[in-house]
Amino acid sequence: MGIAPYVPGRATAYDGRPVIKLSSNENPLGTSATARAAFAAAARELERYPDAGATGLREAIAAAHGIEPDRIVHGTGSDEVLHLAAGAFAGLGDEVIYVRYGFSVYDIATRRVGAVPVVASDRDYATDVDAILACVTQRTRVVFVANPNNPTGTYSPRGEIARLHAGLPADVLLVLDQAYAEYVAPQDDDGGLELARVHPNVLVTRTFSKIHGLAAERIGWGYGSPAVIDAMHRIRAPFNVTIAGQQAAIAALADTGFVAASRDHNARVRAAFVTQIEALGNAGLRAVPSEANFVLVTFAPAGSAEAAYGALMAAGYAVRWLPAQGLPDALRITIGRDEDMAAVVKVLRAQAGAEAVAG
Repeated sequence: MGIAPYVPGRATAYDGRPVIKLSSNENPLGTSATARAAFAAAARELERYPDAGATGLREAIAAAHGIEPDRIVHGTGSDEVLHLAAGAFAGLGDEVIYVRYGFSVYDIATRRVGAVPVVASDRDYATDVDAILACVTQRTRVVFVANPNNPTGTYSPRGEIARLHAGLPADVLLVLDQAYAEYVAPQDDDGGLELARVHPNVLVTRTFSKIHGLAAERIGWGYGSPAVIDAMHRIRAPFNVTIAGQQAAIAALADTGFVAASRDHNARVRAAFVTQIEALGNAGLRAVPSEANFVLVTFAPAGSAEAAYGALMAAGYAVRWLPAQGLPDALRITIGRDEDMAAVVKVLRAQAGAEAVAG
């Protein structure tokens, strides 16, 4: 009962009205047409159990990323893979480190196995490698780092990730949660897959829920050493990815054009949105630097974020207000379509003006 349950982003207004959903970091371009077709075709096999080993999917992931299929574990979203990492490598009394303002599933996965969560301080909402290393003790078993981080969108470059790994004991598993990695420019890759290929204590996790637009099917995967992957497979739920999900994911991987278009759309619209938020700096708004498909907007004075959240909801837009994660003065806003972001800025601008008059 000490575990705070995961709370998803709202999809409706408080009175049940439908809203434009910018609260769950979904792809505003939808899903690849080829992935939708593959999903629909799988309806002919509803009576069949899926391939428990997801052989074709793991082979497609391996081919797409230049990695070995037998070193891949598949899961019900990357959430299951994160839980598997905690379940396989931490237990009662062990310690698991993650950063302040980190993904809320880390705390749940840690407490679920009886381990003790250790929260490292941030550096202006971003991952602080030195703070993480300072938290390491003989009881540390796992370190969770999201890159880009959720819910802040901040990003640690390749050198910092390598420095973090180099500073960890060999018996501590570094889990690099790369749910938003495909939104990062390829030349800025953090090198996580390379670390996992070479070192036995690195696990990289990814998902099909974000840039591939397959959130409804809940498909994730992890890549690590044979020993790490073997341990995780032992406690993985059987038949955890559906036939339709496997086929859709395979098709999504092949549609590199859709991925590139999604990345380009996100970069363009995010840059314009950030510029407009920065123009409201005198009103107390700030856009935290982001490499993901969302932006964390901070507000001053206290209470402004909650008021802006309410104003956006009234206007028909659901974003994410996160007081339970220590962010009562911030909103996480998914990058949507051009017209959606323009409408959000309009509401925030009006709200800032109203608060200035009231002040």
